[in-house]
Amino acid sequence: MSRPELTGHASLFYNAKEARKYDSSSRMVGIQREITERAIELLKLPSDRPSFILDVGCGSGLSGQVLEEHAHVWVGCDVSRDMLNMANERIERKREEAMGDDVDSDDDSDNDMNDNDDNDNNNNITQNNRTEEPSPGDLLHHDMGTGLPFRPASFDACISISALQWLCYSNTKEQIPKKRLTRFFSSLYQVLRRGARAVLQFYPESSEHAILISECAAKVGFAGGIVVDYPNSTKAKKHYLVLSFERSYKAPQGLTGVEGALLNDSSSSRSGGVRVADKDPRKAAAGKKGRGPPRKKKGGGKTKEWILHKKETQRKKGKDTRKDTKYTGRKRPMRF
Repeated sequence: MSRPELTGHASLFYNAKEARKYDSSSRMVGIQREITERAIELLKLPSDRPSFILDVGCGSGLSGQVLEEHAHVWVGCDVSRDMLNMANERIERKREEAMGDDVDSDDDSDNDMNDNDDNDNNNNITQNNRTEEPSPGDLLHHDMGTGLPFRPASFDACISISALQWLCYSNTKEQIPKKRLTRFFSSLYQVLRRGARAVLQFYPESSEHAILISECAAKVGFAGGIVVDYPNSTKAKKHYLVLSFERSYKAPQGLTGVEGALLNDSSSSRSGGVRVADKDPRKAAAGKKGRGPPRKKKGGGKTKEWILHKKETQRKKGKDTRKDTKYTGRKRPMRF
């Protein structure tokens, strides 16, 4: 199965059907909850008061629901209207449940109280409490690649779950990944309060995407790095871009005790920002030999590297391609 980012714009991929499927999947809900809990842990928010958090790429509001359980107030933005409709349904449902609980408590108080005047006063107080009670979350339809349309220093923190990698792809000639990433990080730098942190979880297709993201974050002034959880696992591996305003800040270690993939190092970056520490050694070796796709042999034969590259290209185009095995590219004997 090809990556969703290769199929087109996110608003087209996450249509009404896909949004409903995404929100109703118990597996997806569990994964989103686990990632959001980890993001909140990396933010290191104060426990004595609620924080005002921006959720970039909030989707159907699964991550916002976890923020509410931690007593935080949040604002979510997403490019898919259908995903936002799912999130809005969840918010309205919670508001109705809260209103229903208030009505039940009013009925109980009416039965217990005998004085009509006291009942009227209690009802007025309850209605005032309903009005002053903040909503669990607000939503905004917006493309993060065009910048964040909020006032400077508005948020105490920012999270993003499985959305940042979409900016590494272009669907039109006008969409240049580097410019969109720079515009996003520049606006994020402005809307966060000084001393705030951001944790952006994403799925890079390659190490080049991770490098591009980290360079754009460092260019606008962020410090921090990428924390990699379970780096040796194919399914459980997660990348978290942890950003801070503190120049001396270093990204924490991953869950396995392995230090983050991208860490601060003033010796390797003039701005003291985000640095790439563990590039793919196979790609690094290939880069030394020469850039570009593998070439065929002089006699017209196909090397194993050329075959693997060709098959990977076909998969990205969505074509049906056989799986790679130990026999792929193996030289056949002259006689059977």
